[in-house]
Amino acid sequence: MSLPLIPPMLATPGTLPPAAQDARWAYETKQDGQRAVVYLEGDGSLLLRARSGEDITAAYPELRPLGGALGTTRAVLDGEILALDEQGRADFQLLQSRMGLAHAPTRAARMAAQTPVHLVLFDVMHLADRSLVTLPYTRRRGRLEELGLSGPFWSTPGALVGHGAQALRATREHGLEGLVCKRLDSVYEPGVRSRAWIKIRNMRTEDVIVGGWLPGKGRLTGLPGALLVGQRAAGKLRYVGGVGTGWSEAERTQLAGLLRACASDVCPFDPVPQVAGAHWVLPRLVGEVRFSVRTRSGMLRQPSWVRLRPDLAPEDAAADLPDDGV
Repeated sequence: MSLPLIPPMLATPGTLPPAAQDARWAYETKQDGQRAVVYLEGDGSLLLRARSGEDITAAYPELRPLGGALGTTRAVLDGEILALDEQGRADFQLLQSRMGLAHAPTRAARMAAQTPVHLVLFDVMHLADRSLVTLPYTRRRGRLEELGLSGPFWSTPGALVGHGAQALRATREHGLEGLVCKRLDSVYEPGVRSRAWIKIRNMRTEDVIVGGWLPGKGRLTGLPGALLVGQRAAGKLRYVGGVGTGWSEAERTQLAGLLRACASDVCPFDPVPQVAGAHWVLPRLVGEVRFSVRTRSGMLRQPSWVRLRPDLAPEDAAADLPDDGV
């Protein structure tokens, strides 16, 4: 019998639990990588599935020895694939050179030698032909740590129970992306974005969908001068602002090619924003933007581009916007 396919449980953006409840939560470092569900069949084989369900095993050949790490014990594990910089911190831009190579094994092997990845494991959902999803986090975490999964390209980082404020402060001091707070009694909810897991980003950033662009002027003629972005809310793509900063010249050129490939005559935003000279695109590209605050109408103030997010689907860029739009 093959292992069950288990979509990963997702965290909800939020803030630290109240101080009075601090001891009821565990805190883990939020990693900036590619989510992966790991399937070990107990025969030495390894299968990696992305959040979308896509088989990405061939993109990361250096992780294949993990297939034999538990001997004949079968398991389904949850983790994140990272590319680390010289300081040992996750660097998503480095990881992008490794993503998307599942169908190019020769190139994947070459890139593995240049930019090896590291898999951090933080949950176990199935072990020795038994489902663990209904067990509380504390018991699943205990079983995971008992497995002793530590190797040249994978590890099981620790989790801190209580002391959430100190943990969050430490991530900020060390330049890490943030914190994931997990309720100690929480079961594993496959495919669910749950309030039992709370993610806190140190930067005020959000994911957006590109719905259009404005052409640049002068030396930027023929290139995008600004991207028009939106977020999903109440079944519609709501316009939340224009982003005109944050790219290198190479990134702007890359975006120009992607925008041409998904050009459209139809505005994807509802309602249609009053933006003169806009070029519309199919709402396929997801990106991350940094901004200062959100206005009462839901617009992003002073947004700047951070990066493309090829690991996310458009439906992932959702927001709690006013019912009447912007």
